[in-house]
Amino acid sequence: MEQGAPLRVPVSCDRFCLLTENRSFPLPSPFSNEGNYVISLSELVRWLSQKAEELGVEIYPGFAASEVLRDASSGNVIGIATNDMGIAKDGSKKENFQRGVELKGRVTLLGEGCRGSLSERVIKYFNLRQQGNGQHQSYALGIKEVWEIEERKHKPGFVLHTVGWPLDMKTYGGSFLYHMNDRQVSIGLVVALNYQNPYLSPYEEFQKFKQHPIIKPLLEGGKVVQYGARSLNEGGFQSIPKPVFPGGALIGCSAGFLNVPKIKGTHTAMKSDSRSLHTISSYLACIPIWSQMLTTRVAPDDNEKTPCLRMNQKAFVPSDIIRYHQFNRVFELYFYFSSFFSCTQIPHPTVNCNK
Repeated sequence: MEQGAPLRVPVSCDRFCLLTENRSFPLPSPFSNEGNYVISLSELVRWLSQKAEELGVEIYPGFAASEVLRDASSGNVIGIATNDMGIAKDGSKKENFQRGVELKGRVTLLGEGCRGSLSERVIKYFNLRQQGNGQHQSYALGIKEVWEIEERKHKPGFVLHTVGWPLDMKTYGGSFLYHMNDRQVSIGLVVALNYQNPYLSPYEEFQKFKQHPIIKPLLEGGKVVQYGARSLNEGGFQSIPKPVFPGGALIGCSAGFLNVPKIKGTHTAMKSDSRSLHTISSYLACIPIWSQMLTTRVAPDDNEKTPCLRMNQKAFVPSDIIRYHQFNRVFELYFYFSSFFSCTQIPHPTVNCNK
């Protein structure tokens, strides 16, 4: 905050409820939001990009990475290439055509978010899921709206999470509602995509959720100012592939580093990025071994020859991902037991709403 970070709204109240169609039942909050802030992530990213550029980091907004560059002889990753610009619908080159740029480096970190296209290619090419004994990844869809509400209803820092209605007991998911600044609230619903009802529509379930008696009065008289949706990794620790490969590593949601019961992945993405950079800088001094990792395609049984790679792999996985690795399995067995599990097995301090 001393450097001007956009952290202006501390969490003032943290609630967790089980919903039925017409009622809500408060439960102990497992989300550990004491000391946290309700922020705009896009605003924080813009601030971080300015700080990074001040340190000499080059950022190329608006250019998507479209290709993984590999060494012709070894197959190791040596960088990425951006997509060509100025291509017509029929594939022909327009007058403003511009060839994509190749960006090469000694190490390539892929942080594309959930199911990134280049990350999936790398996982398949190097068999990272098999090498890391990772199960198939599962996904959820999160739908979010930002509302501007009436001043008298606005409670900056108020946080609400719910489980239950409108989803049935066989469908994993839940909602969130965060009171930000300037009379704005962020409200959303997350629905796991392994739902059994083929007629279920996450968007329609979100519309039903906004009609619940504890939500509808808050939104009445307000207006939607932003909306969006995104996919989330829901597999947890069991679905994380081997995060390192010859020439680079997977970070953030590209590797599946989402804390599923807390519905939080930003901090784990930042942790994995920080740890990977620290590990890389440390092992660049380990030139013989590091060079071997970058120039030799490592087979699953080659770990004895690459101690740097072994330590690298362990360092990239945030600890809280491992701590809650059984949460999804518990939910699939028993809905109510999982709600109790989340409240008792994630024993963190919460914010007293009566302060």
